[in-house]
Amino acid sequence: MRLANLEVFSFPMPFKAVFRHAAAKRDRTENLIVAARSTSGLGGYGEGCPRPYVSGESVAGGLAFIERHRDSLIRDIHDVPSLKEWMVRHRTEIDRNPAAFCAVELAILDLIGQVSRCPVEDLLGVPRLSGAVRYSAVVGDAPYVAYRWQVYRYRKLGSRDFKIKLSGDLRRDQRKMRVFRNAPDGLLRIRLDANNFWDSAQECIDHIKALRHGFFAIEEPLQVGDLDGFSRVAEACSARVILDESLLRPEQIGALADSERWLVNIRVSKMGGIIRSLAVAAAAREQGIGVIVGAQVGETSILTRAGLAVMSAIQPNLVASEGAFGTWLLREDLTSPCLMFGSGSVLRAKEAVGDRHSGLGLSVRRDALVPAVSLTSPGSQ
Repeated sequence: MRLANLEVFSFPMPFKAVFRHAAAKRDRTENLIVAARSTSGLGGYGEGCPRPYVSGESVAGGLAFIERHRDSLIRDIHDVPSLKEWMVRHRTEIDRNPAAFCAVELAILDLIGQVSRCPVEDLLGVPRLSGAVRYSAVVGDAPYVAYRWQVYRYRKLGSRDFKIKLSGDLRRDQRKMRVFRNAPDGLLRIRLDANNFWDSAQECIDHIKALRHGFFAIEEPLQVGDLDGFSRVAEACSARVILDESLLRPEQIGALADSERWLVNIRVSKMGGIIRSLAVAAAAREQGIGVIVGAQVGETSILTRAGLAVMSAIQPNLVASEGAFGTWLLREDLTSPCLMFGSGSVLRAKEAVGDRHSGLGLSVRRDALVPAVSLTSPGSQ
């Protein structure tokens, strides 16, 4: 496979409803869509979602990263081994621009898969898609009426696993948790997400205990990287702590001494693509730490598909799955098929994508893309 050019687009699609949490409020997508085209005319697509409060990235910075490296990407990458070699040589810059590189990596893997006529799982040596994935219901910090309606819709759909975004306002959060008071024991599994709201471990502990509702884990309760504080929260609340913004690279797993205390949230865009996500998942498995495969708010089916590859690779170490919102959240999706959960919050991935697909197996609506910048190698058209 020889790369001819790389183009960068965005897909500015409004949401059907505003999604709020303690760190941000969103009403539309914010992404980078990379198109990689081979000299034979085949095309692959990838997606990344830069978030300043997640990995310190901006869309503008991501564009600059791709532009800075476009020549070497086109010149040096022609298969999976050369892609991995490029990643090793440019690791430090990828660490600073994981979402931008994720878009590049997915586009190239999609393209290599099409040239090789095999799915990305075959390229990476992981099991092909099979069976069904049950996704978590993720409920944002919406006004109470909207929040209650979201929970009702999820319950009616048959969702049993919930992730609840906390606001930090005690009365507001107590009211939100009361919605689940009448659920039969064992029917629902609940985890909380504070999005790095608290500075003080004790204030966090007091708030959570005052909710008077059971949950099995809390995500990022304190400021990024406060592992000692996280441990205090976990012990006081008899719950696990989920690391998300505090975990960006495999070597950070080594600092987690007590495997029973931690879970890690692997979001493909945040990690810098599928290959780096698999490395983090492998490090977590070696230490007996469970994994949640998460999602960025507003991602399209391209990143949903990438997440499925990671999920397929890490069974049975998968604790929960997030994403696959499709047109539950977006007014329109970018791809066909649209990968989204249905009844029971279940997505039957193999049936949705098909058995004989190549690459990611998605058809992208190129006419829905907005050019961000064209990165064409010299002499190509």
